[in-house]
Amino acid sequence: MTETPARLPWIVLVGGFLGAGKTSLILSAARILARRGLRSAAILNDQGGELVDRRHAESQGLLAREVTGGCFCCRFSDLQSRIEELRSRTPDIIFAEPVGSCTDLAATVLGPLRETFHEYRIAPFTVLVDPSRAAALLGPGTDSDLAFLFKKQLQEADLVCLTKSDRYPNAVAIPDVPTRRVSAATGQGVEAWLDEILLDGRIHGARILDIDYARYAQAEAALAWLNLSFVLESDLAITPAFAIGPLLDGLDLALTGAGIEIVHLKLFASSASGWIKAAICGSGDEPRLEGTLDASSSARHQLLVNLRAIGDPAEVREVVSTQLRKMSGRVLDVHLDCFSPAAPQPERRIETAQLWLAGQGAKLRTA
Repeated sequence: MTETPARLPWIVLVGGFLGAGKTSLILSAARILARRGLRSAAILNDQGGELVDRRHAESQGLLAREVTGGCFCCRFSDLQSRIEELRSRTPDIIFAEPVGSCTDLAATVLGPLRETFHEYRIAPFTVLVDPSRAAALLGPGTDSDLAFLFKKQLQEADLVCLTKSDRYPNAVAIPDVPTRRVSAATGQGVEAWLDEILLDGRIHGARILDIDYARYAQAEAALAWLNLSFVLESDLAITPAFAIGPLLDGLDLALTGAGIEIVHLKLFASSASGWIKAAICGSGDEPRLEGTLDASSSARHQLLVNLRAIGDPAEVREVVSTQLRKMSGRVLDVHLDCFSPAAPQPERRIETAQLWLAGQGAKLRTA
């Protein structure tokens, strides 16, 4: 049975650089939509596995799936499969969060999705920007590879949102880029953003990039991508916060001492009494904490670590492995993967957005 247009699920692609706050905004939006009587789901994405973001989303009751082993563009068939899995649960909105180092998504994700326009409603492509990251990557002396990825993400966005407005209320807007301001922590601007994107007839994915894929591959390969999971058993019961606090501090100091720059570091600890997530968006950054801060102590904790850094994967692995050996307690069931992303090879790339969208937009406006 074909669904009526009013019941077709929305696909909302939320991009942005590492640490921009994509998952946090999705969770905030899902809470607002729930108050409107709408069901949300999310598809998260990573070059590897063992995602902190999926565990974080599920801990807050959000229906979530993931595409791992490559970005959405290189695993587009997997993305389609996850969308179909979720549709059996009848969500009204399916958020899709691509890897934070990815770009060219208008051509490689939204373009192919448009071919199944009768099955979904596709929202404008939103790219999130951390104001502190923007100031660094758009200023002089920045890392050229990171700046390349960041600027390409801005170029293809239908909408740009400056995030963390509670922390950066006076952030300067990006030159020549119309921006909105949102805060997942306080909810500022999130409802207005939802109202803007969930409107039939809005143009989506119209900004197709002119991109050099060799340069794109070089920029992604500059990053070391580390995912780690393990179980910590201690003789004395400790809280989830104490389980990850020393590890976070140790990793920050050791990586900085080795000349390895942290781009994004996330840790998630869970026990029978609760969970906590900690994240930093740069070396020496102040951690941002979420979760059950008053959770009682436990002798057993499951931990996940997702680290994105500028450095050689072998060196990053050694630093992290050394810190793991220094942990107080027994470290069990260790799964550690560290690599540089392979050159992106999209399954499909559709460059005819402008003409298609003009015709489709006219149909929607006259329907």
